Amino acid sequence: MAAAEKPSRRIVLTGAAGGIGTMIRPLLAKIYPGLILSDKVEPANLRPGETFVAADLARPDEVAAAVEGADSVIHLGGYSVEGPWDTILQANIIGCYNLFEAARQAGVKRVIFASSNHAVGFYPRKRRIGTDVTVRPDSRYGVSKAFGESVGALYADKHGMIVTCLRIGNVGPRPLDVRRLAIWLLPDDLVQLIRIGLEHPDIRFEILYGVSDNASSWWDNSRARRLGYQPTGKSEDHRSHAEAEQARIGPDPVGDVFQGGSFCSLEFTNEIERAGP
Repeated sequence: MAAAEKPSRRIVLTGAAGGIGTMIRPLLAKIYPGLILSDKVEPANLRPGETFVAADLARPDEVAAAVEGADSVIHLGGYSVEGPWDTILQANIIGCYNLFEAARQAGVKRVIFASSNHAVGFYPRKRRIGTDVTVRPDSRYGVSKAFGESVGALYADKHGMIVTCLRIGNVGPRPLDVRRLAIWLLPDDLVQLIRIGLEHPDIRFEILYGVSDNASSWWDNSRARRLGYQPTGKSEDHRSHAEAEQARIGPDPVGDVFQGGSFCSLEFTNEIERAGP
């Protein structure tokens, strides 16, 4: 990785009480001591040096208070699955705009935005894609992540903010089924990507895939590797577990065709042949 900025600067982690936030907090704390944690509820087991600031992303004043004095923001906050439109609107669209605008007003230099594979979920599994493809969201949740990428681009181009969008696959200690053999992301590898976004001097605006070194990956992540990404997780090491879990889940005639899986089949009323590019 290129020369790093000082790790002692004030870094805010939103969504700190969520699943991904909980997994990566101990890893981040070793690199960036004194994290400012934000969420609607206080995370369990605050570590020495961590500070919690409660904030509802839909409330601009609370978001502004959370990012005050921050140098950088790791934005994991929001609603993390498919949901009703108003829920997605408030947490992931209005909330995302509030975060970027509060960050701009606070003079935040860098934002890491947790996007999602669901922004491109309607690409077929047989097609390998890069980050420059047209978004094809598979859900209202996926739409909100495509929106967040666009807001990030706007704030990078119009205001000079350094923005890295991570299209995260599925984070965890091992892949949970056959689909996740392609999109699995080891928590340590996610922290690698976050470090690149926080430290690399050449970034202006980037979209990178949040995926480990998976032989069956559907995504070209060569840009991340050029920026210094060296993932250590390999989903093939967990294939037998993933296949056993898949046998329990059973087939999904729609989801098994597309990269977004069950997010594509949920509420699906189209013909498969007419869906996706």
